[in-house]
Amino acid sequence: MNIFNKIASDLSVSTNQVNAVIRLLDEGGTIPFIARYRKEVTGSLDEVALTGIRDRLEQLRELEARREAILKSIEKQEKLTPELKAEIEAAETMTRLEDIYLPYKPKRKTRATTAREMGLEPLAEVIFKQKDMNAVNSAAEYIDEEKGVTSEEEALQGARDIIAEWVNEDAAARDRIRKLFSSKAIISSRVMSGKEKEGQKYRDYFDWSEPLKNVPSHRLLAMRRGEKEMILALSIAPDEQDAVRLLEEMFVSGSGASAEQVEIAVKDAYKRLMQPSLETEMRIDSKSRADEEAIAVFADNIRKLLLAAPLGQKRVLALDPGFRTGCKLVVLDAQGKLLHHSAIFPNPPQNQTLKAGAEVSQLVKEYNVEAVAIGNGTASRETEAFVRSCGLPSDVLVVMVNESGASIYSASEVARQEFPDQDVTVRGAVSIGRRLMDPLAELVKIDPKSIGVGQYQHDVDQNQLKKGLDDVVVSCVNSVGVELNTASRELLSYVAGLGPQLAQNIVTYRNEKGAFTNREALKNVPRLGDKSFEQAAGFLRIKSDNPLDNTGVHPESYPVVEKMAKDQQCTVQDLISNKELRAKINLRDYTTETIGLPTLEDIMKELAQPGRDPREKFEAFRFEDSVHEITDLKVGMKLPGVVTNVTNFGAFVDIGVHQDGLVHISHLADKFVKSPAEIVSVQQKVEVTVTEVDVDRKRIALSMKKDPFAKDQKPQQKSKLRRKSSPEGDMQEKLKRLQGKFGK
Repeated sequence: MNIFNKIASDLSVSTNQVNAVIRLLDEGGTIPFIARYRKEVTGSLDEVALTGIRDRLEQLRELEARREAILKSIEKQEKLTPELKAEIEAAETMTRLEDIYLPYKPKRKTRATTAREMGLEPLAEVIFKQKDMNAVNSAAEYIDEEKGVTSEEEALQGARDIIAEWVNEDAAARDRIRKLFSSKAIISSRVMSGKEKEGQKYRDYFDWSEPLKNVPSHRLLAMRRGEKEMILALSIAPDEQDAVRLLEEMFVSGSGASAEQVEIAVKDAYKRLMQPSLETEMRIDSKSRADEEAIAVFADNIRKLLLAAPLGQKRVLALDPGFRTGCKLVVLDAQGKLLHHSAIFPNPPQNQTLKAGAEVSQLVKEYNVEAVAIGNGTASRETEAFVRSCGLPSDVLVVMVNESGASIYSASEVARQEFPDQDVTVRGAVSIGRRLMDPLAELVKIDPKSIGVGQYQHDVDQNQLKKGLDDVVVSCVNSVGVELNTASRELLSYVAGLGPQLAQNIVTYRNEKGAFTNREALKNVPRLGDKSFEQAAGFLRIKSDNPLDNTGVHPESYPVVEKMAKDQQCTVQDLISNKELRAKINLRDYTTETIGLPTLEDIMKELAQPGRDPREKFEAFRFEDSVHEITDLKVGMKLPGVVTNVTNFGAFVDIGVHQDGLVHISHLADKFVKSPAEIVSVQQKVEVTVTEVDVDRKRIALSMKKDPFAKDQKPQQKSKLRRKSSPEGDMQEKLKRLQGKFGK
């Protein structure tokens, strides 16, 4: 198999592009570096395309390694014919490869191997041909008590066992039944006896079935979790009669006694061997697809969260709210350094409002605080109301901050290293304040799974999840750029070409030698070689005598910028600050064998906006003041909210009552919505209407439709499921009844 051609065909790119990308990857190139600084080589492929090539390359190389192992195994058995070798070399998928290998695969002792040891294979061969009318009658000839064959029926049973194994190991038969599974398999779920009460959260799946090809990822993962917890029993299979009929068409000919024996063997082959094997395969395949979908949703949410608008370098007072234990308070300088920490008790049961208010006002004045960050956990709305009542200057922002993962950070080794003398409450408050200043720089210190924007993140393949999320974090960090002299080890570790060890070496060098004076000084860091410098330098920002060090222009392109400045009889700084000078430059005059128009155009963008942060500008958000608890909600209320999580079935929105509400996919818009990601994203500010409140179950149904209660609303889509409701649809069924009520 030509890997280059295969990848090019699969991903709709040219073979030359694939060849170039693979060469760059094999040379140690990173996705961000290749996408940003090797556009001429790749034909300007973006990170998505490059990641696709990388992942497909890994799959195909794994396939090639398995192919070689199989060829060696069969050759060692002295069974490798030219025809078989050609068939193995032509296999394009791992499934096809394993089907071909199955008859030759070393196996544990089976009923068929036992029958062979009894000398029954010749009988099986004669019966399987179904031509000798007396084949069945000859079973008596194989009775041999020394070998364990004591009757004609035992001989026939052994022959059928051998035939069943042949049927099961026939590649064409497995492929045919596999296609039946793919198109017609039903996934069924039932509650295990005696688990009805314990498994109430899975009650929607107590008697559930639907086509496997239609099941959405979140539902499959939920059912599998129920099975793992031994609440549910799952099965995946097409109609048994359909499967057996297909196999009989392939293997049963005629109507004689031999054909009857083959028919019995075929049924046994399907029920005992093929169906369990292919069910396992379908479980793995459907789980893999569900994982891929869930990880894609999670990755998109993480990207939006990491690239949330930063407040920037401002002096911040941060509060981690609480009732009985009070509110932990910290003050941070513009670089996030801890200046002060204490605890205040403005909320019940202490109600020390005046004392706490005086302390907050004093600290705001003493440290010239520019913003107050309040964690959105317990007592957050009460604490927000308290802060707003303190009479702070009007230019001091009061912002609610999503604190998901702050507790994880506060107990982590990273936090202990940063604040060895502080307890977890101080560290948590610091994290809340820093998250307001720069979400990206703070969130990279937390395992992405702990940030709280996933969908069944603990149920998906953890290696694939880590790989997918790491790709997202790396992409985000490098798209924004990193300040070399202030970045944490964790942030630096995601810079292209670095990693944890080199990041630590940079921080150690910085602590011992002082701030870096330019990008070139990075080469003095121990173990940071030319390749690492090449990959990382363009993504690191530093304020130095060379203004290009604080841009996305790569050091390898400095000479071309300096030539531009020389030709315009000005300095590089003049080029950056003078739009008219840049307008005079004809980029075609500066193309070379290695630098083309794509790179030159990127350089001009950097000169126009040096060190530009691609993230949106920060906008303050405020919840409805009259709504603090779920009991304050009333059906029909229109409220401002912030999207906290996007899933395949809808979006969760924080409306300031300590419990996110769900906007089901059918209520995201007045038009048909195929995917929630088309309409909303994490951190987006939205206006929602409350359509149902279930205080006991702590469930809130919301809508983003103009008129969610209109009688003529068309359904999102008709379900083909056996049940009338879906797990996330209980509330929506009640919502329909409410719609009818409001429509009267």
